[in-house]
Amino acid sequence: MTAAPRTARDRARVELTHEIKEAARRHLAAEGAQQLSLRAVARELGMASSALYRYFPSRDDLLTALIVDAYNAVGERVERAVDAAAPAEHPRAAWRALCAAVRDWAREHPHEYALIFGSPVPGYQAPEDTNVPFTRVPAALLRILRDSAHDFARPAGESALPGPLATQFQAVVEAGALDVQPSVLARAVFAWAGVFGIVSFELFGQLAGSADPADAFFAYAVERHADLLGLA
Repeated sequence: MTAAPRTARDRARVELTHEIKEAARRHLAAEGAQQLSLRAVARELGMASSALYRYFPSRDDLLTALIVDAYNAVGERVERAVDAAAPAEHPRAAWRALCAAVRDWAREHPHEYALIFGSPVPGYQAPEDTNVPFTRVPAALLRILRDSAHDFARPAGESALPGPLATQFQAVVEAGALDVQPSVLARAVFAWAGVFGIVSFELFGQLAGSADPADAFFAYAVERHADLLGLA
């Protein structure tokens, strides 16, 4: 837990930082991340650009703060949902809760979702500060898999991972010291990408004329991915 600021100056800085980021989010909604401008944010807040630079030295610093906040927000929503579903006893229910939390957060915050899961911002390179917040959702999924009593035997009819793919996922397992088999991790990434893909299609209007409204299609996809993962 972050300690509360102790001085009036510290509190003022925290409050103004919050105001700057809220203004930046409004600009994201109106113009998109590519058009985010420190000068425009400063004008909205009635600040001199030089004053805002003391909080965020560049547009990329402000983008990074927004990205970290967004990853943490969806991560926190997912973690609460998974905890409430008791993943060790009810792994499929926990998976459903994870997926619903992602979708609900995305529909409530479409522009922040687009910032972290949409098209990359040209010229922006995410720093290491974003790595840990980014992992909160996949870490929640891996916890469901680890906590489940299922042994994750390969489903009938499923072939082993092709050599290059097995090598690739084995390297990921070793680098992250993950307590799952490479084949399980491959299925988890497949399911994770599938869920986020459907959420993206829904938010960006790609399901119009086919599976819109998307409630039934999303629920169907969640269950089929749970089958793939072998969740009881």
